[in-house]
Amino acid sequence: MKPFFLILATVVLCFSCSNSVEYSETFKKQTTGDYLFNEDDVIQVYYKENTLFLNWRGGKLEPVAIKENEFFVADMYKKFWFVEHPETKKRYLSVKPENENDKITYDYVKAPNGYLTPSANLAAGNYDKALAGYLEIKKQDSTSSFISERNFDSLGYKYSGNKEYEKALKIFELNIALHPYSANVYDSMAQLRLVMGDSLQAYTNYKKALEFNNGNKRAKKYVEDYKTR
Repeated sequence: MKPFFLILATVVLCFSCSNSVEYSETFKKQTTGDYLFNEDDVIQVYYKENTLFLNWRGGKLEPVAIKENEFFVADMYKKFWFVEHPETKKRYLSVKPENENDKITYDYVKAPNGYLTPSANLAAGNYDKALAGYLEIKKQDSTSSFISERNFDSLGYKYSGNKEYEKALKIFELNIALHPYSANVYDSMAQLRLVMGDSLQAYTNYKKALEFNNGNKRAKKYVEDYKTR
């Protein structure tokens, strides 16, 4: 029970501090913006009058302000502050060290104004920018879940099922660009081309699929039948 009461006391103290914190306009201007939580996710920091808010993963969070540059996020059970890197001058939202002598960390860098994550660009229909972002993620980590072939494949089929063929086409093109040595991405593109009535592109993609998986019976049959027409 002792840890529970310690936590409760901390939260109560934080709430009492929160009511007395005043943010300067300069501070709010410097800290408002998006901070990269990871390659495809941001923490949005903003203020409403004198209250600090965070938007993260679709949820609106109201941290407990302790000082102007220190706040507690209950959902993460961590204290944060804003820091500037002495060399790069980039701003960060970072976890505040427990002790004053502990090393300062630079956790979540502030993104440029107007920055969109790859997934945000994808949702907005900015396919070239989305692809550029995903390719950068792949360069850093080719196994990243953010560039999952299966996820893009499912999204493409979802659009196709809703008869949003142009969107499906863009998704499958993106998947091919990210996974050019996968038989499945060409097979999916071939099926979409058939639905769209483009038999030549269906043939081209089925033929490509066979290069990486010569056991694909559907692709083999279509290629053979196409040649005999």
